[in-house]
Amino acid sequence: MLCCMPDVAFVPALLVSWSSAAFIISYAIAVLEGHVEPLVPYISDTGTKPPESGVFGFMINISALLGAITMYIRYLLIEKQNESSHFVRSSCNMFSLCIGLLGCTGMGIVATFQELAVPSVHDIGALVAFGSGVVYITLQSIISYKSCPKWNTYFVCHIRMAISAISCIAFIPMIVFASQVSMTKIDWTPGEKDYTYHFMSAICEWTVAFGFIFFFLTFIRDFQRFSVRISTEIHED
Repeated sequence: MLCCMPDVAFVPALLVSWSSAAFIISYAIAVLEGHVEPLVPYISDTGTKPPESGVFGFMINISALLGAITMYIRYLLIEKQNESSHFVRSSCNMFSLCIGLLGCTGMGIVATFQELAVPSVHDIGALVAFGSGVVYITLQSIISYKSCPKWNTYFVCHIRMAISAISCIAFIPMIVFASQVSMTKIDWTPGEKDYTYHFMSAICEWTVAFGFIFFFLTFIRDFQRFSVRISTEIHED
């Protein structure tokens, strides 16, 4: 049996739209419920208390799954293109996929273990998700340049590298400022101790998160000319 998916561009498109909705909906509920201040909370702050915690956990877990599927299709796409062009080592492509899947696992941890319930596990998951995500998009940007001009335009490569650079730059102060926050809480107000560190770290966190979203948005065009065939063999005893 042979199943063919002729246009897989809907996968990154769904990932981008679903992830954006996850952030926006959980943020809106958290603000309307009075659980967080409207001015730049941490992303995790918007998914800590019910009812938004249920929405956040469910939607981010789906985003992690969609991210893993997108990364795997991207891996297959590069492998197929590499058959004729030989622009990147297969081991490098596999390493990029593994790093990406590690980031998706981190997202699952963030969605499952709330910030106030199990802060240490949540923080490890967030560090894995953001750190692996930044490495993944940087590797994909480099691979994109190697595939030019046959498989990518330099304009798209420049966009990807710019997003990667901004995400990398934002990731470092995100960690540095977060490490200076001495308390774990979600109801921050201006003037409190460590509020400035929290505020700056949160801005960087949102920057990195939407950097990932905009990066995967650039995959849609590549996926439009790629189809996936799934072969299933049935053996009769």
